[in-house]
Amino acid sequence: MKKVIYSFLIAGLLASCSSDNNSSGEARKAKGGVYYGGVFRTNEVEDFRNLFPLNITEVTSHRIANQVYEGLVKLSQSDLTVIPGLAEKWEKNADATQWTFSIRKGIKFHDDACFPDGKGREVTAKDFKYCFDMLCTSSPENQQFGGTFKDRVVGANEYYQSTIDKKPIAGGVSGVKVVDDYTIQISLMHPFAGFLNIMSTPGCWLYPQEAHDKYGVDMRAKCVGTGPFQVKSVKEGEAVILERNPNYWNVDEHGNQLPYLDAVKYTFIKEKKSELLEFKRGNLDMIFRLPIEMIPDILGELDHAKEGNQPFDMQVVPAMSIFYYGFQHQSDIFDKKEVRLAFNYAIDREKIVNYTLQGEGIPGLFGIVPPSFKMYDHKSLKGYNFDADKARKYMATAGYPDGKGFPKLTLQINSGGGDRNIQTAEVIQKMLKENLNIDIDINVMPFAEQLESVETGKALFWRSGWVADYPDPEIFLTLLYSKHIPEKLSDKSYLNSVRYKSARFDSLFTAALQEPDDAKRMDLYRQADQQQIDDGSIMPIFYDENYRLVQKNVKNFPANAMEYRDFTRVYIEPQTEKPEAKK
Repeated sequence: MKKVIYSFLIAGLLASCSSDNNSSGEARKAKGGVYYGGVFRTNEVEDFRNLFPLNITEVTSHRIANQVYEGLVKLSQSDLTVIPGLAEKWEKNADATQWTFSIRKGIKFHDDACFPDGKGREVTAKDFKYCFDMLCTSSPENQQFGGTFKDRVVGANEYYQSTIDKKPIAGGVSGVKVVDDYTIQISLMHPFAGFLNIMSTPGCWLYPQEAHDKYGVDMRAKCVGTGPFQVKSVKEGEAVILERNPNYWNVDEHGNQLPYLDAVKYTFIKEKKSELLEFKRGNLDMIFRLPIEMIPDILGELDHAKEGNQPFDMQVVPAMSIFYYGFQHQSDIFDKKEVRLAFNYAIDREKIVNYTLQGEGIPGLFGIVPPSFKMYDHKSLKGYNFDADKARKYMATAGYPDGKGFPKLTLQINSGGGDRNIQTAEVIQKMLKENLNIDIDINVMPFAEQLESVETGKALFWRSGWVADYPDPEIFLTLLYSKHIPEKLSDKSYLNSVRYKSARFDSLFTAALQEPDDAKRMDLYRQADQQQIDDGSIMPIFYDENYRLVQKNVKNFPANAMEYRDFTRVYIEPQTEKPEAKK
């Protein structure tokens, strides 16, 4: 069904799509056939929450800030492998517990008023030491520690605790050492196969101490980094404009200074229909996902399609992301495993994907890890096939035969993401009523408000999603690691927001983290995944497939399983002719 839908989408849109030249100013040809100039225009249906590296907790903020900030390493947009960033090279010792990074010389921070002369100064190893110590500092603005240096870097846990006690250890994190101006060394508590992946994440991005001292919490939108683009303007809920960094350090294989684009513009149109219309008008250079409710109309345009000369490209890849519902395990309702399993067996995931989502996704019949990792044996997992009788038996065992005595529940969902959040919620609401005889209200909330409610333990049942920060199953399974749970329910639990606890899961997960053999590590991950399935830790609904429409003259913009975007080498080819608009 998937391939048929995609071919119809292309044909249906061809008849009504006209694209203006999206270049701003005159394009300038450079060596190797690339072009300088132009503004890449994209849209996000959710507002960004926070652009400060230590407080990036959702994908919109990541996509924007990833163009502004950099770390020692980064990911390749084409295949998601780890490639050099601000470090030109690195070395590790025999057991991979000590990593030494050589920092490029001559890299400068963006020009900004936080510096005495307004000019960005050169980056040194001391800047990384400062940022890594900040990563291990207790603060409401730091949501990255748990998924990065905690339990991994020597001295990280001790320094973090010392900041809680208001007595920071002199010298910061003992396992992070400045060797010289251009060399920094990080020592690990034990070998960790995914260490370089961790180093590519927002928590390890670089920013100057001068900016943090001057702007503090205002770094939510006031950004100073080293990346190919710098923030020109921010209008909350309307637009964010990033302009080309004229002093960027990197060049391409032909010697052209990067980036090629003059600017990147993010708008925040909330309705997917309006977003698609703007793409058809040529006012956006790409859209990510299509509005589900418009697919039948688009298919109806097939008869009017024209062959050849397609004005845009369709890019489709299996996604490293999951759409799921969370249970608050520390609540009186969902502390019972039988209730969680009843919910899981009571919904028909295949029907949701095939009919509600029009085939846009893969039914969540496996675990929390999406079936998009080549070495991960997801097919051996025993997930949740639809079984209403089994669901009712679990509910009766929990003390709620035929739903009697079960309290009315509210499902919290965020307002963004097009209409698929609402449509999916309404179908699941109906299935739970039909198969368990329970009543569910739906509360649609702004994304930032919902995240706050979930992370502070106020939500009992909610819609959530997770997109990989790096290509490893660990980034999904860490969401269920009990060491991420704070002592108090009211304290923020960013990673393990469902507050799931399982000694066996933790044992398997920690063993996997320390296993150097990839095949054995993946098997340990799979066993941990099966454990959380057996416990009903979450309610997987479906796994995404990333698809996007991109204007034909956009070049060097490959799709990937994480929808990881890096505009450093993207360029806009000038158009000599415009396709005819539909009359």
